[in-house]
Parts: sequence; structure tokens; C-alpha cells
Amino acid sequence: MSRKVVLFYPPYEGDPLGAPLCLLALAAKLREKNFEPVIIDAAIEPAYKKAVCEALDGALCLGISVLTGPMIRGAIEVAKAAKALYPKLPVIFGGWHPTLLPDETLAEPYVDIVVRGQGEITLCELAEAFAAKSPLKEIAGISWKTGVMRTHNPDRRVEPLEDLPVAAFDMVDFDAYEQAGHIRKLAYATSIGCPYACNYCTDMVFYKRRFNALSAERVVRELTDLVTRYRIEEVALLDSNFPVDLKRAMAIAKGIYDSGVKFRWTFQASTDFICRMSEDDIRLLGASGVSYMGFGTESTSDTVLKLMNKRHQRVDEMYETARRAAIGGIRVTFNLIFGYPGETEADRQITFRTMSDIARKYSNVRFSPNIFTPYPGIPIWPQLRELGVEEPTSLQAWGNLALGVNMLPWLQDTNLDRFNRMLQYFLLNGQLARKKPARQANVLGRLVQQVIDNPVQWRIQRNQYAFPWELWLSQFSERIVKRRSLITGKELPTEAVNVC
Repeated sequence: MSRKVVLFYPPYEGDPLGAPLCLLALAAKLREKNFEPVIIDAAIEPAYKKAVCEALDGALCLGISVLTGPMIRGAIEVAKAAKALYPKLPVIFGGWHPTLLPDETLAEPYVDIVVRGQGEITLCELAEAFAAKSPLKEIAGISWKTGVMRTHNPDRRVEPLEDLPVAAFDMVDFDAYEQAGHIRKLAYATSIGCPYACNYCTDMVFYKRRFNALSAERVVRELTDLVTRYRIEEVALLDSNFPVDLKRAMAIAKGIYDSGVKFRWTFQASTDFICRMSEDDIRLLGASGVSYMGFGTESTSDTVLKLMNKRHQRVDEMYETARRAAIGGIRVTFNLIFGYPGETEADRQITFRTMSDIARKYSNVRFSPNIFTPYPGIPIWPQLRELGVEEPTSLQAWGNLALGVNMLPWLQDTNLDRFNRMLQYFLLNGQLARKKPARQANVLGRLVQQVIDNPVQWRIQRNQYAFPWELWLSQFSERIVKRRSLITGKELPTEAVNVC
């Protein structure tokens, strides 16, 4: 009997980070149990629906990994096609979104089972059950249905990452990903989870503030081997907060440096952990290949930070993080959230002024501003409902919720217009701060910068944005970048998926 399991990763906006690590991890455990995983990633397979349907011939099941947002659209498209061809084939949804909203996901006619949380062992047990035609009632960590009746089995105990096998990187067509993303890149995770409890973050809900990490020795051994074997240029760490264990983080950096294997690597962190490092630690990060760090700074208003439950976040540490990163020759992006419930225009102005000052002091800093997007399961949904925010009630509706989609009743019409004007000036100021007129090749660009630089700073300091002649003039020489990936720092398209 066939033991084939088909795994699908739906399309998302922007260049691929690399092969989907979540599916590679599932595939490794499936192979350990003598199953035959087949991975289809829409990032490198344009005809993904056809490819999935062809692969399903003789398969035990179809597994689809889903993040909240536009990825859901491709997941629905493929799930419906699979059901049309093979009505009795089990279709399994897993990943962040189904875990956070299992009942709502299971309500769809094309979804039979939801895998909640960590899926490696759960999926193997499901595949064994399908092969043996045995019941699902004893499999922990799943939600399933028979007809209209939905059953939510008990949660599965979280396995230490150290006890799981190495992801199936040998299944990856690295040439195809290089062609799609224009760089030979690897997505890798040394840990999952973050100890903080920010009120807007799904990470806290998904991982329940538990930090689950690989040993430094295993990380160094695997990364140096993978980089050498597959000629990798850059490794994007998907960790929620890489340096939570500072001793471990520095052991990884030292191990990579001592190995002599050269590659760039990037990670996300919180500024408090960077500020606990010494300047020599930062230099070691840079020397080991760290080229970029992303930070969820969100706001510089103490009032807003308290509303977000970001009591670990301090403004002086944002300055210090930028300074220290510069010492190591490391680029950084500060993510910003605007429109958070309770935030005033005065709070926004504090953030614009502070971040503009940081941009003027440190040329290695970029910004990624976003309007607050409420994702599934976050702690403040009761408050949001009272404030008139309409929560999506179906899988399809959540698929229309991209990062930056404005669903906030208090940030509309003239309020939104004024915010957008403030934001444009802030972003323009940041780009002007990084450019030296004498170094600009374009004569018009040099002239425009000289004319508008001081007026732009004046407007931000005094909160005056009427008659925006500087924005009109800047259109001849500046293309304002509005959003960047916190994982790589690269520019993102207008509609982007949230991966952190």
C-alpha cells in the first residue's frame, strides 16, 4: 500500500525566504517512520494546483500549512481542487492560523482535520491511522469532524526541538529557490517561542511564552554543514527572539566564526537582549556573518508601550541597539505599529520624532511602519470588539487580512489622511538621512535633497504637514519604501504576509 503524504505550502507575496522549513521538518519525521513525503511549494511551482492534484494519486492525505492572511487563499484553492478530485481523501490544515482558530477552520467543507501546534509527531500518527484505517480519537493535538460533529482531542505535549530530526533539506531544489529569490538562501530555526507577553502578538498565544531551542553545538554543526554542502550565501533565522538565551546565542556566533565557514545570517530580536551584550559580543556577531537584525520596537511612547504590555521595551535601548549594531557593521530594521487602541496623535508624534532622531544619528537603521492588524487569538480582542472592530468569521475572510490592512474604526477618513501624511514625511526623512548629497550620482537628486532636507525635519519636529510641497518635489528623485521584512530587512510589497 502507498505511504505517500503530500505536503503543500501556499503562495505568498515577495521573494521566497527559502524552502518552507515547517514542511521540511514534517517530511523528516515522516521519512523516519517510513512514509514518502512529497513537498510542493507554490514559491517555485507556478502550476501548484496541477502539481498537487497530480501528486495526490495514491496518497494517504494532503497536508497544508497556513499562516493568517493571503496564504489562506491558495490553501482554499488547492483544498477545494483536492476534494473535487478525491472526495474521501483526508485534507489536513496545520500551522499558525488553524491552531489559533481550529473550530472555525474545521467548519469549512474542504477541511477534515486540523493539526494544532507542533505537528511532526501528530502528522505521523495521522498517517499511520490512515494507512491502518484506524480511528482518530486517541491522537493528541488534532481537531477533526465526522459529518457536522467536530471533536477537539486533547493538546499534545510539546517536544523539545533537540529530540526532533534534522529537517529534510536534502529534498530541496536549491537551484529553483535561487532562481526565484535571486540568492542562494536557507531558512532555518534555532528556537521557537519568546518569553514576553505582548498583547498584539500571536507568538505568545501559539507558543505560550515557552522558549524551545536547539543546542548551540547542534546549530553550528548543522548550519556549517548545510552552508558548505549546498553553497548557501545567506541563512535567515526564523526564531521569534534569537538571543533569549544570551550564552547560547554567543556560543552559536563563536562556533560559526571558529568554523571558518563564511556566510551571512540574519535574525529577529528584542532590543533589551542586544543591550545585555558587550560591544565585543556585537563585534563577534558581525565577524561571524550577522548582516542584519530585525526588532519589534513598535512605539516610543511610554503610554502605548504599556498598553501593548511591552514593559521590557525602553527607548534608550533603541538608541543603544542602533549604536551597537553599527559597531558590528550590522543593518537593523525597527518595526513600528500605529493605530494601536488607545494611541493618540501625540503618541504617534513622539514615535515619529524619536525614530527620526535615531535615523539621523545611525545610518544603519531602517523602519517598517504598519497600521495595527489584529490577528487571531490575541489577548485584546474583547477590547477591540467593544471598540467596533469587526472580527473575520470565516477562513475566506481571514484570507483577505494582509499585514497593514486597516480595519480600525478610529483611523479612518481625515484621521487616516493625516496619519498617512505624517508617515510619508517620516519615511522620507529616514531616506534623506542615509544619503549624502555629494555621493548621489543623480544631479537632480542632489539638488532635491538639499532643498527639502531641513524643511522635512522642521515639519516632523513641529507636527506641521499642510501643503506638502516637499513630498511633491521628492517624487522626482525618491521612491519611498514603506515596509520591510523583519527577517531579512528586504523591501516587501504592499500586500505582505506576517511571518514573525
